[in-house]
Parts: sequence; C-alpha cells; structure tokens
Amino acid sequence: MASSRDNAARIQHRGLVIGVDIGGTKVGAGVVTPGGRILARDRAETPDRSKSPKVVEDTIVEVVDRLRRAFPVRAVGVGAAGFVDEQRATVLFAPHLSWRDEPLREALRSRLQLPVVVENDANAAAWAEARVGAGRDAADTVVVNLGTGIGGAVVIGGELYRGRHGMAGEFGHMTVVPGGLRCECGNRGCWEQYASGNAVTREARELAAADSPVARGLLGAVAGTPSLITGSLVSELARAGDMACVELLEEAGGWLGLGLANLAAAFDPDLFVIGGGVSQSGELLLEPARRAFRRTLTGRGHRPEPRIVSAELGNEAGLIGAADLARDALPRWRQGRRQRRIGSAVRRRR
Repeated sequence: MASSRDNAARIQHRGLVIGVDIGGTKVGAGVVTPGGRILARDRAETPDRSKSPKVVEDTIVEVVDRLRRAFPVRAVGVGAAGFVDEQRATVLFAPHLSWRDEPLREALRSRLQLPVVVENDANAAAWAEARVGAGRDAADTVVVNLGTGIGGAVVIGGELYRGRHGMAGEFGHMTVVPGGLRCECGNRGCWEQYASGNAVTREARELAAADSPVARGLLGAVAGTPSLITGSLVSELARAGDMACVELLEEAGGWLGLGLANLAAAFDPDLFVIGGGVSQSGELLLEPARRAFRRTLTGRGHRPEPRIVSAELGNEAGLIGAADLARDALPRWRQGRRQRRIGSAVRRRR
C-alpha cells in the first residue's frame, strides 16, 4: 500500500513543468512544482553562438530532454528577452539574439512533443514574484527590474497584463527628462538612463575619471582604472560604508522613486516589487526611492500609498514564472486539442 508521502509525491509530480530562461550566453532550465519549488536544474552555455536561432533552439531541446528523463513533466515555459506576440508563440524581436519574427513555440513544440508557452522574460519574472514571491498577498502588483536597463511587468487582479500586442512593461523607456541623456533606443531622457545598473556604473566612472577626492575608495578598488568600475562594485562599497557610493545609490534611488510615482499614477497598484541586480543594494536604494516617491506621488497625503519592497526570488524568478505560465495554459491547450480532434473526426465522416 502506498504511503501518504508517496501519494503526495505523485500528486506533486502531476503538476511538474520545465521553465527555461534564455540568456545572452546560456540557457538555464529547471523542473518546477506548482508551489514554485525547483526540483532540478540544468544549463548549457551558448557563448559567441547564441545569435543563431537554431543554436538556441537546439540548446533548449538539449537541456529539456536531460531534465525530463528524470521527471514526468507536462509542459515547457520559455522566458525570452524581447518582444513576444500576444499569442505567446513568436519572438518578434530580441535585442541580444538574431530573432526577428521567430516562431519559437511551434519549433519547440514539434521537437519536444509537449505543450510550449513563450513569454517575455520580465513578464515571467513578474508573474513568479506576484504568484509565489514578494507580491503573493497583493492583488495588483507592478514589478520593476533594474539591470542593464529597466524592464518590468504589471499583474492586475491576479492576471498578467501584456498589452494589446504583448509589449507592455517597457518602463525603462518612459521619458523622465525631456531632451536628456541619449538612450540606446534612440530617444532622449529615458528612465533607464538615470536609475538602471548602467546609470550607476556610468556616474561612478565619471566621478572616478574626474579624480574627485570623494572617489578615492572607488579608484582604490580598481587600481586607479575607472573603466573597471561596475554597478555591483558600487553596491558592495556602499554596503561597506563608502560615502561616495552611498550617494550614487541615493541619486539612483531618487530617480527610481520619481519613475515609480509615474507608474502609480497610471496603475494605482498595492505594491511595487523591485528586482534585478541593482536591487541587491537593498535599503540603500529603496529608502531614497520611497522618499522621492512620496514627494512626487499624485494626490500625496490624500490617498493610500503602495508599498515598495525588494523582490524575493532573485535570478530564479524568470524560470519559475515561465513554468507557472505554461502550467496555467495547459487547460486551454487540452481544450484546443480536443476541438481539433473533433474537427478531424467530423471531416473524416464527411
């Protein structure tokens, strides 16, 4: 007779899905439970080759096949950095890969013989934070990821908001300084030019290159070579008490708070969740952000304020979220398969 532990394991395994996170030089994957726990991980490098769609597709199949040899998975969710269409099937544009109108879902589904969902990686990470991370007790959550740029996503009433064309959440390209710094997108004054990891790195390097007396800690940490300064180094030195680095994070936090106030005017969420590499600075970044947010929030003093907190799931959020979105899509996939079978049977009778 099976034990209760065996029965629990079987029930859990019925909901196992593989989540895939595509990076610029690697493909990571994991077997994820309905509760967001990762049972097993795998990854494969694609250095200097990941610009080829076929190479990335082959690598995804490789890591998924290795994982499903040990686990009875039911579907695959893929998080891709780029614009994904509203059907969650085609990568319309991926800035770091040579994907233009790439039919990734169909390509993977035909090779894996499993249901596949493709989602923007920021949407996937936001969904994970809203479902099992920092936003699990909130109805309306805006997730902002501070990395090289600024991305994010919105979960409203427990549903991921993708926009009409699947491209919602490009918060980093809101204009916060008309005529300001030039952005890689071609515009000027985009939010990510002031509050992202790149922005912190740029400001720190400029401060060090000016040979400012307050930058001695920074210069000492990189043996006098400003080009070696990174955002993570600024965070590390700030946590150690370097005042120049503390001020750099305070400045970035001020810009972060201003942008969040704009988003609050648009979405009025319960909660802002701040993720990405820069968020590892914790309260050194978030407390200045909260102060700036309160100063610029529309209706301040006469409305409830959303909370601003750090993300909880770290680098695993995208993988967990992609898996969960694929699991949620399973009923629709089964219904579609039944309809296709009925249609085929009707046509055969004719």
